[in-house]
Amino acid sequence: MDRILYGDNQFFAVNHISDEKSRAQAIKFKEDKTILKTIDIAISQDVNTFMCTTHDRIANICEMVRQKPDKYKNFSIYPCMPYAHKYANAITELGIMGTIKQYVPGNFFGSMFKGGVAFVSKDYIAIMELMIDAEMKMFKGLNTPVIFLQNVITDLLLGLGMKDILKAYYDFIVKKYNAEPGFITMNMPKLLNVLESAGIENPIICSSINKVGFRMSGGIELYEHTLKTRKLRAIAMQVLGGGAIPAKEAIKYVCELPNIESILFGASSRENITQTVSLIHEYDEQKVGHKLLKAVES
Repeated sequence: MDRILYGDNQFFAVNHISDEKSRAQAIKFKEDKTILKTIDIAISQDVNTFMCTTHDRIANICEMVRQKPDKYKNFSIYPCMPYAHKYANAITELGIMGTIKQYVPGNFFGSMFKGGVAFVSKDYIAIMELMIDAEMKMFKGLNTPVIFLQNVITDLLLGLGMKDILKAYYDFIVKKYNAEPGFITMNMPKLLNVLESAGIENPIICSSINKVGFRMSGGIELYEHTLKTRKLRAIAMQVLGGGAIPAKEAIKYVCELPNIESILFGASSRENITQTVSLIHEYDEQKVGHKLLKAVES
């Protein structure tokens, strides 16, 4: 995975600081071309991976990217699914049958039969596979090397002790999409325990990691101990602690932690994108310099 990943919260009025900023972002990004233009700014800073939900408007962005294959030949997308609000809104507007027609890929009646049989027989794994295929429809033809399960589902399955479904998700992503499965969670240490018990080694786990413990179930000390002593590929998100930590302080903390493979951030302006990327590079270089100095001294 790339060291720096660019997220999509800012495009869909998700702001942990204030509702006013959310409204301003909604206005700023009301047109799809503005979203893609901002993604292009991130790409200009050598951030070539876009980690995004399966919001309806992402389908439009994917189509725009497909239309310029040469420009986006090195561009990767990490889908994060499911986007629950999308289905709730669609059912309200289109009804259940209309929603199925819109989102179920491939053979409509075949998929309907599979879904119906799965529901009647309570074959939750078949239902899950059908939903994944529906979510992945918009990314056809694009580079999606890692596919994430959203924390709303990951943590629900974690709480219910349904590790067999987590393992089934992992296996299906590998087999059907030839991609690496990732998991988003608000309890990284517990999820790691469960995934390892299911036979999943060195998993990709994206979780909140910041110096104030924002959305870090189990606490900072347990997270730091897990990163130091366990084997996983960690992605740090919400590093600013919902806006509670100044950017320099927040990024310095995360960059100095062991075993953080990638840092996920969202920003809506050229200035903030450039500043964040620059700070990550700065503190990464400092960390490498400290390691070299210690090696020479020893």
